[in-house]
Amino acid sequence: MSAPARFVEVGGAQPYRIGIGPGLLSDGTRLAAHVHGRDAFVISDDQVAPHYLARVVEALARARPGLRIGSWTLPAGEASKTLATFGQAIDALAGAGVRRDATLFALGGGVVGDLAGFAAAAWMRGIDCVQLPTSLLAMVDSSVGGKTAVDLPQGKNLVGAFHPPRAVVVDTATLRTLPARELRAGLAEVVKYGAIVDAPFLDWLEDHADALLAMDDDALAEAIARSCAHKAAIVERDPFERGERALLNFGHTFGHAIETEQGYGGLNHGEAVAVGMVQAARLSERLGLSPAADGARLVALLQRFGLPVAPPPGLDADALLAHMRLDKKAQGDGLRFIVWDGAGRARVLAGVPEEAVRGVLAG
Repeated sequence: MSAPARFVEVGGAQPYRIGIGPGLLSDGTRLAAHVHGRDAFVISDDQVAPHYLARVVEALARARPGLRIGSWTLPAGEASKTLATFGQAIDALAGAGVRRDATLFALGGGVVGDLAGFAAAAWMRGIDCVQLPTSLLAMVDSSVGGKTAVDLPQGKNLVGAFHPPRAVVVDTATLRTLPARELRAGLAEVVKYGAIVDAPFLDWLEDHADALLAMDDDALAEAIARSCAHKAAIVERDPFERGERALLNFGHTFGHAIETEQGYGGLNHGEAVAVGMVQAARLSERLGLSPAADGARLVALLQRFGLPVAPPPGLDADALLAHMRLDKKAQGDGLRFIVWDGAGRARVLAGVPEEAVRGVLAG
């Protein structure tokens, strides 16, 4: 017998619910409840679609006979998160005759969620979107909060829109087909919540690391629910990232710079964030803000999850700094970083001296 679904409510001007549990992609009634017109359209990628696309289409068709259901699949991977692929998604919506009252389902990991969400935000000036994340990273991060975007060669997520989903449906059973590397990448974002707002969560993660790596259903559901609850609370208070929501980018300024410099073909997002969090902790230590012991504890936990904690060799510090200057968190007063005063106590720091950042990069 399947465990009962857990729910996390996201409040604010456009509230929605996150459902978490095994087998939810087969629950056509749950999925169809978010379709208010006669059109549904599913965007997925060529790794996820063979596993789950037919299941979602069949579930919707059973629940809503007569519903027009279309789909389009993009190549998997960060290299597909481009304006060109976004244009292809829009062409697919146009070719299918998708109407203004349609619901778009984003079935996949973070790349699919970001790109499909952006397509939903732009098509006919905005149609409903339901996020169906199939990677741990997407479940705990990108599917929640309504940030949608594509990458440019100059940097990650530079073109996009805020477009909150109608709902997020997290089928934890999809993690069974997730490559081990991608599971570990998602755990980096789980660790992030402990690092920025919930030090006791780090204790829990240390105690349950083996269960999480073994994909224990209860441990995964608890980690996902706690992570989503933290993100939901922050997003509700700061939906457009004008303040507190920036804390969710702990490690991302360093991480995004690494991803961009590697042409989105080296470390994946979660791995880059793991390295970035360590570098953000070391920057905090260099600036006299945090104890070295907390940074060492973060390194140890990330290593336990099999994640990298140092940048790949051969990256140029000047090139990384150039990417950081174009980062969305940079402002007129210079580089802004999410730093911490120790575990569970992150904050935004503006005007960070480039010499300090260069020292960390050289570290």
